[in-house]
Amino acid sequence: MTKHIAPLPDPDGSLLLRELNHRVNNELTSTICTISAKAVESDNVAVKAALLDVVDLLHGYADVHKALRMPDPGHLTDAARYLQHICFSITKYRLDRRSIRLLCSADDLRLEGERCWKLGLIVSELLTNVARHARFDDRRPEAKVKLPLAGNVVRCAVSDNGSASDLVVRGRGLKIVDELASSLGGRVHVSCAAEGSSFLITFPLTESEQRAAGATHVVLKRRKVRRSHRLRVPRAEDAAAG
Repeated sequence: MTKHIAPLPDPDGSLLLRELNHRVNNELTSTICTISAKAVESDNVAVKAALLDVVDLLHGYADVHKALRMPDPGHLTDAARYLQHICFSITKYRLDRRSIRLLCSADDLRLEGERCWKLGLIVSELLTNVARHARFDDRRPEAKVKLPLAGNVVRCAVSDNGSASDLVVRGRGLKIVDELASSLGGRVHVSCAAEGSSFLITFPLTESEQRAAGATHVVLKRRKVRRSHRLRVPRAEDAAAG
């Protein structure tokens, strides 16, 4: 008897992305295990050290890949926490190797899962460009990621204090960044100079994201009011003394 399995609907293509993500994770894990085994088997100290360096590098690749996993598209995601996780992974894997200090700050913001993922891809690509192409000369290398919310518009800024070549400005990676920003309904503003480069991604919130932002604003306002009241209430002994 032949059984037919009805295909599950996958209108957003997320099933293929999850499969690709799963495959890459498996391949990285397999590669790490293989190289680790070769390092253990080797009697040559230099070879063992070189193989373990490769293992550390591959662990960095894997950490960044896991950090860039798409959140649940059916729920709102904490964008600040998501970006901070990505920044931490990229710092450990790429920026630390060039002694680049990364500062990350973000407002409390909820984004739809796929949109949060796209923003993460943008930040990852821009920070990768900093690690690969920025020239800091005698300056202390530094990069910044900021995610403030201005009304109903998200403004994500990625900047550094190094100079970049024209090749980076016209590179394929930045074309992908432009396309990702467009898919969010936004745009990219670029400023490149000898003293540093800056990329500002702006895009509007969706209706569900606006409602979440409004609710967060109300909660924060109430907390601020409660703190203010606590500061104003005199202690009993102070009132009696008065």
